[in-house]
Amino acid sequence: MPQAKLNEDERRSGLAELSKWAPTPGRDAIRRVFVFRNFSEAFGFMARAALTAEKLNHHPEWSNVYKTVDVTLSTHDVDGLTELDLKLARSMDKIAATVGV
Repeated sequence: MPQAKLNEDERRSGLAELSKWAPTPGRDAIRRVFVFRNFSEAFGFMARAALTAEKLNHHPEWSNVYKTVDVTLSTHDVDGLTELDLKLARSMDKIAATVGV
């Protein structure tokens, strides 16, 4: 089923529950930087998040440098933020929380 862009109320409500995520300047996207204790934790997070992303068939824009993972979420098919982005962000937050991030 095709995703629809979030309207302003949906966007505001979704971001209210994702307090560590912020709008990406110049894009209809959200971003969070995760900082772990070390590379192993960062890589483990990425592996677990990748499995979730694959199940959702929704893949993040991300990069990893040592213990930092920088994630941007946007649905490219609609060039903007959708419920799928919020769902993946919530999942990533839960995964990161298992190691205290």
